[in-house]
Amino acid sequence: MGGDGTPAGERDGARREEMVRTQIEARGVRSAAVLDAMRRVPRERFVLAEEQARAYEDAALPAGDGQTISQPYIVAYMLEALALEPGQRVLEVGTGTGYQTALLATLGAEVYTIERIPGMLAPAEARLRALGLHDRVRMASGDGTLGWPEGGTFEGILVAAAAPRIPPALASALAPEGRLVIPVGDRERQHLLLATRGVHGLVTRPLIPCAFVPLVGEQAWKS
Repeated sequence: MGGDGTPAGERDGARREEMVRTQIEARGVRSAAVLDAMRRVPRERFVLAEEQARAYEDAALPAGDGQTISQPYIVAYMLEALALEPGQRVLEVGTGTGYQTALLATLGAEVYTIERIPGMLAPAEARLRALGLHDRVRMASGDGTLGWPEGGTFEGILVAAAAPRIPPALASALAPEGRLVIPVGDRERQHLLLATRGVHGLVTRPLIPCAFVPLVGEQAWKS
C-alpha cells in the first residue's frame, strides 16, 4: 500500500500511464506497439531500491557500477526508430538493469543482449524471469562492440552507450534492410544515429542530441 492507502501496483500503473502520456506521447512518439510496451513493463522493477521513488521521473537514473538506466523518453524514441517487427532478431549492446531488454521482449523480438559488466547480468536475468520474459532473451557477458559472441546478423541492433563512431563489427552484423540505433559523439554529448543496411552499404541519419555513458570495448572507448 502507498501512504494514501492505494495498492502499490495500482499506484505504479497510474505513474506509468502518466509517464507515457506526459513524457513520451507528448514529445511525439507515435508507435502504438512502443507505447503499449512502455505501459506494460514496470520500470520500478528495474531501478535500484534507493531510486524506487524516482522510477517514473523524466530522467536517467543511476544503475550501479557507473551505469545508468536511460530516460524513459529516450528509450521509447530509440525503440520507435528501430521499427522492429515481432519475431525479428535484435542485438542489444548494454543490458544494464534489463529494462530495455524487457521492452524489446515485450515488443515480440528475439533478443540477444550482451553486457560487459558480469555482475549486472544475474540481477537483470532475475527481473526478466520474474516478469515471464526470460524465454525470449539470450544473455551473454563480453565486449558488445564486437557483436554477439557466436556471430550472426540481426534485423535490429540497439546500443545503449555512446561510441566515437559506429563499431565496424556492429555494422557488419546488421542484416539487409536492418536498422541500428546508436549514440555517437564524444564522452560528454552525442547524437543518436540511425543506420540502415541498404543495397549499397550503410546509410546513416542523425536523429536527436543525447548524453549516454561511454561504450567501452575494443571498437569504441578503451576505458
